[in-house]
Amino acid sequence: MITAPFGEWKSPITAADVASARTMVSYPHVIGDEVWWQEIAPSSGGRTQVMHRAADRTVSAVLPAGYEARTRVHEYGGKSYLPIPGVGLVFANHQDQRLYLLADDCVPLTPDDGGRYADFALSPDGTEVWCVREVAADPPERSIVAVPLAGGDVRELVNNGDFLAFPTPSPDGSLAWICWNRPDMPWDSAELWIDSKRVIGGRGESVLAPIWRSADSLYVISDRSGWSNPYEVDRSGTVRHIHPASEEFAGPLWALGGRPYDLLPDGRLVVLHGRGELRLGILDPDTGSMTDVPTPYTSFAAALSVDGYVVTSVGYSPDLPAAVVRVDLISGHCDVVRAEAELVHASYFPSASPVEFTGEDGVVHGFLYPPSNPDFRAPDGELPPYVLWIHGGPTDHATSALDAGKAYFTSRGIGVLDLNYGGSSGYGRAYRDRLLGNWGITDVADAVTAARALVADGRADSARLGIKGGSAGGWTVLVAATRSTVFSAGVSYFGVSDLQLLVEQTHDFEAGCLDSLVGPPSLYRERSPLGHVTSETCPLLLLQGLLDPVVPPSQAVALLGELAEHGVEHAYLAFAKESHGFRRPESIRASLEAELAFYGRVFGFSPG
Repeated sequence: MITAPFGEWKSPITAADVASARTMVSYPHVIGDEVWWQEIAPSSGGRTQVMHRAADRTVSAVLPAGYEARTRVHEYGGKSYLPIPGVGLVFANHQDQRLYLLADDCVPLTPDDGGRYADFALSPDGTEVWCVREVAADPPERSIVAVPLAGGDVRELVNNGDFLAFPTPSPDGSLAWICWNRPDMPWDSAELWIDSKRVIGGRGESVLAPIWRSADSLYVISDRSGWSNPYEVDRSGTVRHIHPASEEFAGPLWALGGRPYDLLPDGRLVVLHGRGELRLGILDPDTGSMTDVPTPYTSFAAALSVDGYVVTSVGYSPDLPAAVVRVDLISGHCDVVRAEAELVHASYFPSASPVEFTGEDGVVHGFLYPPSNPDFRAPDGELPPYVLWIHGGPTDHATSALDAGKAYFTSRGIGVLDLNYGGSSGYGRAYRDRLLGNWGITDVADAVTAARALVADGRADSARLGIKGGSAGGWTVLVAATRSTVFSAGVSYFGVSDLQLLVEQTHDFEAGCLDSLVGPPSLYRERSPLGHVTSETCPLLLLQGLLDPVVPPSQAVALLGELAEHGVEHAYLAFAKESHGFRRPESIRASLEAELAFYGRVFGFSPG
């Protein structure tokens, strides 16, 4: 074994490997022995294709050249297609946002008027797709519409809220859906409607994902108990708590089209549940009993598809690449339909350990990834540099899923702590609500708590602590860099630097989020990183996509002058063809290599 300083260990995991080896998969859909899913291949330039595995296990791309399945409803989109047996595949095309029916050819179903469509369900008679439509206006207007599969005029079915989701027809033609209004986000307050009547939900209660049980009652997820649990509700609003538990059965509704549970033929529910991570289970709604389904995967994406007793989702594990999996609930067989990557250099991947730290406001959660390389050790007495990873959202959450991006750093001797700061989902509403009115305060305090705990425990070098995040996570990085002296380096991927700019330039879905996360506009200047750069601000690396509609490039550019004015070491990398979240392999590779070089410069090592 070779002795070398942390950061200078040589690793076979390259930035090119991380960028080009991963095929991003999402939103699988099962019908019989066939499975469909969305896929972004490394060689696709970020294009989303619909893939299909036939009954004979042959895998093929579905969409012809010139088409891409990607909806921009709420800008975050979601599931962009719906296979219809005997008819074809309906999908939202990215370039013009129209719905198309792919059978023998691609035929447009909606007018070329800029309308966007998402969250697809087949009508009870099988002749229409019912979905959410978003129309450009000031502010944008949304409705649930019926799109005839045979062509013809689009009919409006529902227009009763600023935002709508989960159009769910019953067999007798009734329609259930979820709606919420500005300035709420759907995890703050949302309502369940059936036909023209509000049934449950409202101020301080978030509901989602209705599924009909009978003509008179349905299941829904609600957080009225403080945890997102399943309930049964009838048309009069009578509610029965099916399985009271201090667990989550769903995640925040950022993207449309995914359901976190579904109905089995015998009346039981296949569900996802847990704290911090969602595992697969079967719930009997009559008795409330839960049985976990054993699989090699420890967590799943909150988007299931069920046909009979077969369920598909994207599974995650600390030891296996993420994959579209097909689970037979009767036999227990778990079939890997499509893995995101091959498991290579497995001995260079770090172990993942759930950790908790105690801060001023209580427990802070995270996953710890110590430096790990079978070929190297550090000199006696040397402590490693550590980088705290801050997820976006800010209501998202980190999991223990295998991640080559983490291994790229840990195999070189840089530890990673993936932090679920107060405000993260997965730990109940009270934990998530810790961020209300405190964005830029609670998240930063939790990051400081965790960083200091690493040092106090003898795990990390106090002089070599970094912090990294994207989007809302980038905001936390920039606030921490300008308001704390704990960190020696910060890396912001398309992070927010100015709240006033965010309000003026962001899209409608998030336009009201600052009302709850921060408070009145009078606090924007005080809370923003912009205007608070000093000579004490740690060195910063800013990475930005120039096509980003969520956090525009002006957010990064606005900060550059202040950094230069105060003599703060910094670098700025802009990517001309990237939006919110980098998709192109060359962008991912360049950003990873720049990040490693940046840590080497600031922390004082020469990357291998």
